[in-house]
Parts: sequence; structure tokens; C-alpha cells
Amino acid sequence: MLISWLHLISLASYLASVVGLWCIVAPALSAVRSHEGRLILLARSLKYYNPFQTAALGVLVLSGAFQLTELKAAHRELFIRELGVILGWKLILSFVLIVFSTYQSMAVGHRFVRRYEAGEFFSPQDLQAVTRKLKITTLTILLFAAVTLWLGVQLKGRG
Repeated sequence: MLISWLHLISLASYLASVVGLWCIVAPALSAVRSHEGRLILLARSLKYYNPFQTAALGVLVLSGAFQLTELKAAHRELFIRELGVILGWKLILSFVLIVFSTYQSMAVGHRFVRRYEAGEFFSPQDLQAVTRKLKITTLTILLFAAVTLWLGVQLKGRG
């Protein structure tokens, strides 16, 4: 029961962080007029977003794995026959979601923050490229998260 609540809370936290990046940070960037102001806003936002999103995803994956173990114990021999196809797709999509989330958080976000804090120069084109990567990965993450969530609901309904 505790693991189920932990899974739901981490799911809500993860989705809220990704949606927040899309609905709050992205529009706020276009509202700021100065280039330096945009750099500061993005660096400060990502400095909080990256660890929060990564931690929420980590707890989500681990709590999901614990629930999977319980589900397997409950179904025993019928586990693969009853849940195999849905579970297989959910695990594949979860893996892809983890890859995109890690790319967004570490390769794009963390890298930008470190470079900014080191005093590296960012042209408006550089900032636009980082922002574009963040928007594309956010939409991709939300798409995969929605499908993975739907598969999880289907799996829970059969379990």
C-alpha cells in the first residue's frame, strides 16, 4: 500500500515538473525581453528542475519495480499470459521515457547550467537552440508518459 502511494506521488511530481517546464518556464522565457534575463531565468529554473525531475523519475521507476514484483508473486504461472503484452510495451516505453528524460535533464539542462555558471558566452542563437531542445524533449516526454500511464492503468485493471 505504501509503495502504491509512493508511486502515485512520484508520478504526480514527475509529471508536474515536466508540465511546469512546458507551461511555466517556456512562456516566461519568451516574456523576458533581455537576452541576459532569459539566460538567468533558464539557468535558475533548470538548476531546480533537473534534480527534482531526475529524483521523481528515479522513485517512480523503483516503486514501479517493487509493484511489479508484488504483481508477479500474485499471478505466479499466469503472469506472462495475463500481463505479458501490456507489460512488455509498458517496460519498453518506460525505458524510452527514461532515456529522453535523462537526455533532457543531463545532456541539455545540466550542461547548459554548468556552462552558464562557468561564465561561458551564449549567443541568442545558442539560447534558442537550448530552448528548442528543451521544448522538443518535453513534448516527447509528455507523449511517452501519457502512453505509459495509459498502459499502467490497463495493467492495474487486469492485476
